[in-house]
Amino acid sequence: MKEFAVYTLMRVVLFLGALGITVGIWAAFADGSVQMIWAVVIAFLVSGVASLFLLNPQRERFARVVQDKAETATAKFDEVKAREDEE
Repeated sequence: MKEFAVYTLMRVVLFLGALGITVGIWAAFADGSVQMIWAVVIAFLVSGVASLFLLNPQRERFARVVQDKAETATAKFDEVKAREDEE
C-alpha cells in the first residue's frame, strides 16, 4: 500500500520537524534546558493539527484506496456467497 507508506512517512517528517522547531525555540528561551517530554507532547499536538490541513490530499487518497479494496473484497465475498447459494 504505497499511499499508506507515503502518508505515514509524511506524518513522521512533520512530527520530527515540529519537534525540532519546538526544541529549538524552547532551548533558545530556556537557557538550553529543554524538558523533552513536554517538547514531544507539544510537537505531537502541533504536528497533529498541521497534518489535518497539510496532509489532507494524501489522507483522502489513502482512504480512497482502502475504500476501493473494501468494495472489491465485498463484491468477491458476495459472488462466492451467491455461487454457494446456487449449489
